[in-house]
Amino acid sequence: MADGPLTPDTSETPAAQPTRVGLVDDDSLVRAGLSMILGADPTLTVVGEAGDGADAVELVQRHRPDVLLMDVRMPRMDGIAATRAVTALPSAPRIIMLTTFDMDEYVFEALEAGASGFLLKDTPPADLISAVHVVARGDAMLSPGVTRRMLAHFSHAAPSAAPARHPGIELLTEREREVLGAVGAGLSNAQIGGRLFMSEATVKAHVSKIFAKLDCTNRVQIAIIAYEAGLSDLDTPLD
Repeated sequence: MADGPLTPDTSETPAAQPTRVGLVDDDSLVRAGLSMILGADPTLTVVGEAGDGADAVELVQRHRPDVLLMDVRMPRMDGIAATRAVTALPSAPRIIMLTTFDMDEYVFEALEAGASGFLLKDTPPADLISAVHVVARGDAMLSPGVTRRMLAHFSHAAPSAAPARHPGIELLTEREREVLGAVGAGLSNAQIGGRLFMSEATVKAHVSKIFAKLDCTNRVQIAIIAYEAGLSDLDTPLD
């Protein structure tokens, strides 16, 4: 007997869920502005707000955002302490620090505590939305130029601090150390590839191995390790 006609599959692939965003700032007008900007993107949804760092922990536990926009200076618990507290939680969200200061040592401390990047509060709306998407994918939200300026600022703020060498550096190959130094200098993957004569895909593969060997989760952390080990060349010119 011949087979009957096939019934067409009318099921649809479920639509991707919007990226869940939490807002932490002691200024309600700032929170309202951020919420309005992010609400213009249908792939983003603001799931909760908090007025200080202490409430940020409760926000994360209750609403489970994917990304948290966190002010640096707040009452009760500032953004740095809140970042440490939030990143210690299970399935912690990615954190973008918000600041009115162009380059602030407190921002460095927050990045070292586990934040994925920082933005100025006057960042254009399109760049803010783009930053949330970048961080939600697991990347660091620091441009090469900002990375360099951040590390240069820190080195001037603490010139007497002795560099601490991360034990995982001993596990890196010579090529991986070159890539680590380039990341520490603030170079993008494309710039690293051009400087070290590698494809961008090869650079990404090296960076992934560096993440694993140094037990890091984002590019900011390996840039910090490169700086502290004295491997980042802040005088290397950007292409």
